[in-house]
Amino acid sequence: MTTAGGSGALVTGAGRGLGRLVARLLVERGHQVLVTDVDESAAVATADELGPRAVPRALDVRDAAAVEAARDEVVARAGRLDVWVNNAGVLITGPAWEQDADTRRSMLEVNALGTINGTVAAIDAMRGRGGGHVVNIVSLAGITAVPGEAVYAASKHAAIGFSLSTLADLRLAGITDVDISCVCPDGIWTPMLHHNLDDDSSALSFSGRLLQPEEVVRAVADVLDRPRPVTTVPRWRGLQARVADALPRLGLRAAPVAVALGRRTQRRMRAAARDREPGEAGTPRKW
Repeated sequence: MTTAGGSGALVTGAGRGLGRLVARLLVERGHQVLVTDVDESAAVATADELGPRAVPRALDVRDAAAVEAARDEVVARAGRLDVWVNNAGVLITGPAWEQDADTRRSMLEVNALGTINGTVAAIDAMRGRGGGHVVNIVSLAGITAVPGEAVYAASKHAAIGFSLSTLADLRLAGITDVDISCVCPDGIWTPMLHHNLDDDSSALSFSGRLLQPEEVVRAVADVLDRPRPVTTVPRWRGLQARVADALPRLGLRAAPVAVALGRRTQRRMRAAARDREPGEAGTPRKW
């Protein structure tokens, strides 16, 4: 349930990209928003842009005590916590055996442990205090196999498994006023993918129609109004992912085709970028 008008909200990874737009959505809905990011300067820039209802805070979501302190700040400022959006994420591509232990640990800790820390902290402030809504930005990588992104996919599978299991625990405990919704988008044209245009290992993220961040924000707005355990964006790609997950042999056989499509899109986008004038802004075509 979502109630605006003085209620508090928190967004992780809100210094740029999708997180910044989600923070804007919550400000527009009347929430007092704690804008958090591991990059403090990015959090400050976003909060300055969003106005007096937004307050910046540096936050490493891997640190449970820091996450709890951020939650307490929201409650102190707004009187209650109504919405918590776990958006912070790390994507580093490549086969798992080519990544060092610190790289693997970083993705698992930020994407999975960070989601767990934020969700638990939010529930502690919401249950018995009027309820609230936790929105976890996951990924289609949390639903099916993703060649070139194995550890990232593992972290996102963990995030969605935790979210759904915790939602079940809430209902078994008779807690019905706290919702958890997972939003699972396909590849989004944000800084997370901007730097992967030349990376063959990230090809699967380019194999569908690259989403604009605003499309995912609309999905977040929809689940805030009508909570759903899992929302895929776009829905047809979610169906593909679920079929591949339900029929893993079929999914593994289809993976090379999807990767080839993604690499073709990357080549086209690189060519389009070369054709632009220096300094010209642009968004990718929707292949």
